[in-house]
Amino acid sequence: MSGATAGIVITGTEVLTGRIADRNGPWLTEQLRIQGFEVRHITICRDREEDVLTQLDFMHREGMDLICTTGGLGPTADDMTTALVARFCEREMFLDEPLLERIRAIVRPYAERFGWELSAIDEGAVKQAHVPREAAVLGPAGTAPGLVVTPAEGLNKPTVVVLPGPPGELHSIWTEAIETPEFRRVAATGSVPEEQMLRMIGVPEPDIARTLREFDADQGLGELEVTTCLRGGEMEILISHQPAERARREALVRAFEESYGGAIFSRDGETVDQQVVRLLAGRGLALAESCTGGLLAKRLTDADGASAFFLGAAVVYSNHAKERLLGVSHDLIEEHGAVSAEVAAEMAEGALERFGADFAVSTTGIAGPAGGSEEKPVGTLFVHVAAREGQSNSLHIVLPGRREDVRQRAAMVALHLLRTLLLD
Repeated sequence: MSGATAGIVITGTEVLTGRIADRNGPWLTEQLRIQGFEVRHITICRDREEDVLTQLDFMHREGMDLICTTGGLGPTADDMTTALVARFCEREMFLDEPLLERIRAIVRPYAERFGWELSAIDEGAVKQAHVPREAAVLGPAGTAPGLVVTPAEGLNKPTVVVLPGPPGELHSIWTEAIETPEFRRVAATGSVPEEQMLRMIGVPEPDIARTLREFDADQGLGELEVTTCLRGGEMEILISHQPAERARREALVRAFEESYGGAIFSRDGETVDQQVVRLLAGRGLALAESCTGGLLAKRLTDADGASAFFLGAAVVYSNHAKERLLGVSHDLIEEHGAVSAEVAAEMAEGALERFGADFAVSTTGIAGPAGGSEEKPVGTLFVHVAAREGQSNSLHIVLPGRREDVRQRAAMVALHLLRTLLLD
């Protein structure tokens, strides 16, 4: 696919060293795609002059039409992104008096309330109010102004969008940035691709690769861009293309349908979490979690409006908790073990009764690294889904991976089992 290209430069030694995880790069990639840009590179560098300039020069050499930087806009000496972008674009820095007054209006009430030294606070405000000439000034969000900086006349370099590091501030500034004439001029050279996301479960990557090879040999992939990602047992397949390739994309989707129809649970990108929330449609759900330790509850309560369907959860690791909170029979645990189909079923029934729910899901298993046996190795999972009207689904599976992998996959499997019962 052709069109406008973009690169992202994440600045911050704390991000480079992993003390803070980068949340801005993936978010900006998606936002740029929506605006018609193809993101070619994301780089992370320290808050050092030579490192930031090296990244900007790299993006220029790679032919990017637009660069987005994040971070380095604060009042301290190591916040130098604005000055370095000005140097890169060969723009003179000046003190923007109206911007200075806006920043002062933000920081002075805090200084007075907490007894901060006004002179030091004002020095920081003056630093942040120095911006490149001819730049579009955005915000500020917090105290950091964003910028859209175009290169000096006759300079063949990309336009640079300068954004704060904190994600909340970045999101706020971004909505302003994309409306500026400077940004729109660059975005006008691109085109928003069409795309379709398929989601499957239980299909290994080699099978997908074989299907793509066979389709390419038979009909040709043409200009389709196909990205596959295996995530916790689910396969995501994103097909992107320009409008002229729509018929080819539809043919490829038919090929996947013919090969994996039963495994495809989403044809429009909707996640299993979103499907479960939609299918519940206000009916009450309760959870009884052992090996997943609340992960299932977190996934479901991440949804907007979770209170409309989520009644509660019991995280019961010990046998005593299973017996006391859910009414699981002591004799049943003694006979079959806490990790068993029989105990999973009683956990779900207990959650149904105690929460007054329409549906309940239980998980019990061995996440590891210890606790496994020949009969029940590490990764053993029992899931039970029960409905108040009497229907139920159950599953016994051995999941691969380390402890966290097993726990995450167990939550995913439980959601799919619940989805199946809701559909039935």
